[in-house]
Amino acid sequence: MFNQKKIHRIIDDLNKFFDTIDQSLLVFSEGVKNYLYSDLESFNGNLQTITRLENEAEVLRREIEASLYRQPSFVRQRGDIMRLLEGLDHIIDTLNNNLFQFEIETPYIPVELNGDFLKLTELSTQAVETVIPAAKAYFKTNESITEKIHRVYFYEKETDKQAKSLKRKVFHKMEGLKLSQKFHLRYFALHIEDLSVEAEKVADQLSVMSIKRSY
Repeated sequence: MFNQKKIHRIIDDLNKFFDTIDQSLLVFSEGVKNYLYSDLESFNGNLQTITRLENEAEVLRREIEASLYRQPSFVRQRGDIMRLLEGLDHIIDTLNNNLFQFEIETPYIPVELNGDFLKLTELSTQAVETVIPAAKAYFKTNESITEKIHRVYFYEKETDKQAKSLKRKVFHKMEGLKLSQKFHLRYFALHIEDLSVEAEKVADQLSVMSIKRSY
């Protein structure tokens, strides 16, 4: 019974960790939107919130890792769970770093590209949003994990299409922009697109973990 309580505590901390990433996604999306529409006061608030969430996620991750080392029930899965946590932690680091890049570099984004950047942000964050319930499902049941993982791959591909469309529009249709401005816009499109790539890596890890557990 004592061990079961410890296991439930680890699962609770994992769910808090996943929920923190989910909250960070919402803050990131709002931050990009606020930057695009020049709501700098709200944008600065987004920066403060995402920093706090990143710190909370880091504390939770360390607590979970320490608990895993003390809990013999997770010996076989410990390495895979550590890799999963590392991948998810990298996602929240990416969210934080990429949002701060807007504040640091203050890219000029023409109003006519707002819709393109918002769509790119939506698709890329959806890839991460989909990988979180897949990760939660691993610790409950193997059922539905495969379906959720396929959704991650779907959104990663859609993000890639949207990123290419945005970059093609910038370089082929926006003749009034300087080449340096076009490079800057491509750079920030890559920043946002990178979230879906990181989600895909986590999905790959989950797929391996799911297969291992089935044998």
